[in-house]
Amino acid sequence: MEDDQNTAHPLLRGGRKEKSFSHGFTKAQIQSLTAICEALIPSMPITALHVSSQRDPPPSPSLVSFYKASGSDYQVPDQVAELMVKRGLPDAVTLVSWVLWALSTRLGTLLLCGSTCLSLNFPFIRSFSEMPVEKREKVLMAWSRERSFFSALRLSFALFKIFCVYVFYSWTDVNSKNPSWEAIDYSPGPLKPPKNPPPKSFKDSIISTTTLTKESLVSTIKTKGITVTEDPSADLLTLECDAVVVGSGPGGSVAAAKLAKSGYQVLVLEKGLYFTPQDYSLLEGPSMDQMYESGGILSTTDAKVLITAGSTVGGGSAINWSACIKTPDKVLKQWSEDFSLSLFGSHNYRAAMEAVCKRLGVTEKCEKENFQNEVFRSGCERLGLKVEFVPRNSPEGHYCGQCGYGCRTGEKQGTQCTWLVDAAEAGALIFTGVKAKKFVMRENDGLERKESGKPWSRERDQRCVGVMAVTGCKVNQKGKKSSLRLMIKAKLSVSACGSLLTPPLLISSGLRNPNIGRNLRLHPVSMAWGYFPEQDCGESLRGKCYQGGIITSIHKLVLENQDHDSGVIIETPFLGPASFSAIFPWLSGSEMKEAMRRYARTVHIFVLVRDTGSGEVMKERKITYNLHRTDREKFKKGLRTALRILVAAGAVEVGTHRSDGQRIKTKGMRDEDFEEFLDGIEVFGGAYSGEEKWNLYTSAHQMGSCRMGADEEKSAVDERGESWEAEGLFVCDGSLMPTALGVNPMITVQSIAHCISDNMVEFLRDGEGGVSEAAMKHASEMVRKEI
Repeated sequence: MEDDQNTAHPLLRGGRKEKSFSHGFTKAQIQSLTAICEALIPSMPITALHVSSQRDPPPSPSLVSFYKASGSDYQVPDQVAELMVKRGLPDAVTLVSWVLWALSTRLGTLLLCGSTCLSLNFPFIRSFSEMPVEKREKVLMAWSRERSFFSALRLSFALFKIFCVYVFYSWTDVNSKNPSWEAIDYSPGPLKPPKNPPPKSFKDSIISTTTLTKESLVSTIKTKGITVTEDPSADLLTLECDAVVVGSGPGGSVAAAKLAKSGYQVLVLEKGLYFTPQDYSLLEGPSMDQMYESGGILSTTDAKVLITAGSTVGGGSAINWSACIKTPDKVLKQWSEDFSLSLFGSHNYRAAMEAVCKRLGVTEKCEKENFQNEVFRSGCERLGLKVEFVPRNSPEGHYCGQCGYGCRTGEKQGTQCTWLVDAAEAGALIFTGVKAKKFVMRENDGLERKESGKPWSRERDQRCVGVMAVTGCKVNQKGKKSSLRLMIKAKLSVSACGSLLTPPLLISSGLRNPNIGRNLRLHPVSMAWGYFPEQDCGESLRGKCYQGGIITSIHKLVLENQDHDSGVIIETPFLGPASFSAIFPWLSGSEMKEAMRRYARTVHIFVLVRDTGSGEVMKERKITYNLHRTDREKFKKGLRTALRILVAAGAVEVGTHRSDGQRIKTKGMRDEDFEEFLDGIEVFGGAYSGEEKWNLYTSAHQMGSCRMGADEEKSAVDERGESWEAEGLFVCDGSLMPTALGVNPMITVQSIAHCISDNMVEFLRDGEGGVSEAAMKHASEMVRKEI
């Protein structure tokens, strides 16, 4: 099995060779894109940046090569084009395609670049690629600040910049190396053998549909004891089980484990792939591509918020930064009282949190903190700010700093190492590479349920009888790729796709509750940074920003006129070089290279806000979000505190991620200068907002888009997790949260799932016979009719 996995997932190991591309851009458009990439990352002599002095040793060959390198090298433009088409939103791809076409013409360049493209020589107007790189760079600077009718150019700039620098710093050659990494002092790994390999029984429970033909898939399913029937004319397989769980993340894995351990046949559908710890390469590009939703390049429709979410077996828990914080008491009180959800005031919920923490092996302290957390803790202590250890689902001595790409040691206890293992040992099967398309409904005739007086006896208009899905890529015996439809008939169905995908799936299944897809919370994050040259720091602040435990310390900000919980927390992130470059402000090509040269010793501190603002997600990848004015005020106060922490810890320069590169050097800085700088801290909308300056926010926590409640008018599912509209359809992920949480949601999601799963078990036990034969026959007829 392990050899098969290694063969199946070569991208996770890196090693990108020269290749042909299928992005669809014309030669003229690629010429324009190449000119843009070269302007964003220009080649320059190292002396131009004054990086050496008489007392410094001469620059290393790698540093010289780094400054000479250009964004037009290494097939970067073609890779950027391909990544844009593969991962970009369709509207964004249309926009950049038009811009690239316009720039390939002289009149289009005049329209978009103004007088900068004019020349004294015939034909007097130059296309963008004909302009000197210095003038192209000035055009991009102007675009980044554009506020006029052409504000779409600012969005175009943001897209070009993010994709270009991301590709430049993440691509790898056949030896899994990037030429810039040595110059910026970055080295992924090391690749040590895992300490805790997964049990063989778990790997045997994984059915990787993308590596099997239809014939071998059917044979494999039958050997597992699952009833399966074939319909060759429709390229359809029909499977039968007690419960089907769509999604293998924190919510779905707990549900699968509790249902399977209660004696029910459970099938888990995961559209991502399964990787053992030994599969993890710790390479940023391929790891993000294979383990994150949309390859880690997902944003709101206006590019205001960059969103990261897991898309692999284990979901977000596989790439979580280990933080495991219980649901705050204030939140429990709010959900219990304001939303009339007695679950969150119950002993059962607190017992569930204890059970979850025990199963994940959560520890309360960290034996050794990394460079970033040492800086953070030092700054907090010097300012007299309370700083606490962050509980983690790993041993106290766990020092892996790249768990965002999967935990190579196997010490981090994600759900693929815990609850899914429990589910597999109880007989559950996990299908990978399977994408759910819709839950299959039929009219509820009211005869399939006994009127028991229990909560679920409430009559619903529909009955869910299973899910329709497709395999990601099936290879038949002739070597051709095709999709294969799967109809999974089940007595109980669970949507555990996460806050971004559960609403679109429910809507595509015909559900009409207006709360589905609304009330999306993102825990928006904004960052401050500080530069700590090694020669200016003592022995206590050694190391690199990407090494060691990612989040081990936390400061909970207390605001004036508020209680101890302001809804703002401050912690440290993990940023690989590509992610670092994508969110760091671009002021010029030289400024960007200088920022990347300092990458390893640049400490980031992030401010996370328990958001009042909200968004919507009705269709996949169509995410809108509005930042509330009160959240902006919290960001201002949080960023000011973060900057104070960095200065107190000894940073020689600090700044924010605001588009104008807001920063200040601290050497010789007077207190009044610093206070004036802090007074200028403001937060703005995204690149498409039309404001003078703009911010790029990030989000790693998505919640609330299918929230539970006691009232059908205000919620998408009832307090037991069951759909108001469809009997036998439960939701079991972060989308259930009534509001934003304010801390990492990993424990909360699993604790809610732990409680809701008891309701699912009770549903199956009390619903003798579950779905009738007539209902199953009706479902099959519906599927055939649709096909």
